Amino acid sequence: MKTLRNALLLTAVYVVLLLGIHFLHVRFFSVDVVFYAAIGDALLAAVLTGLLLLVPALRRFTLTEKVLLVAVWLLGGYAFAISVPTVIDRSLSFYILEKLDQRGGGIRQDAFQDVFTKEYMVEHRLVDVRLTEQESSGTIQISNGCVLLTDKGRRVAAMSRFYRQHFLPKQRLLLGKYSDDLTDPFRHSRQDVTYQCK
Repeated sequence: MKTLRNALLLTAVYVVLLLGIHFLHVRFFSVDVVFYAAIGDALLAAVLTGLLLLVPALRRFTLTEKVLLVAVWLLGGYAFAISVPTVIDRSLSFYILEKLDQRGGGIRQDAFQDVFTKEYMVEHRLVDVRLTEQESSGTIQISNGCVLLTDKGRRVAAMSRFYRQHFLPKQRLLLGKYSDDLTDPFRHSRQDVTYQCK
């Protein structure tokens, strides 16, 4: 029973450290990519909390229990990183709710195309953010005004496209109708474009 209590106490310490480190990081330090920063915060919090396992009073944990505790903390940190800062930073769904609130609670449905292209893209600097993230992850490089796919980027794109075509819903509800449009979004793509790099 004492071991369980200590495990819960250490987990609470981990959560407090994670939230504190993350707050200090985003408030006072430079962040290249929100998700990577949050993952780093989770790792740092796990290391610091893990050091507490060296305290003599907590040496009752077996090696297996210590490894499992650290694994639980890391999984919790990953869940936090992907589910809170990353979702709020990237989520179009949250943007829609915030935009509706900003505009007094309602926007005509036929105006959303303009809201996304003329407001969302600008307000959230969407292109800048996504290009920065992709460049930081090594999937693209920007050279002489061209955004170029790296070998890693080609592999990621191939995996993504395979998953999209084979594992996304074939009958997905989109504004009252079921469709497979999002399993192959390029199906109806324009062909007369002139923006490719040579």
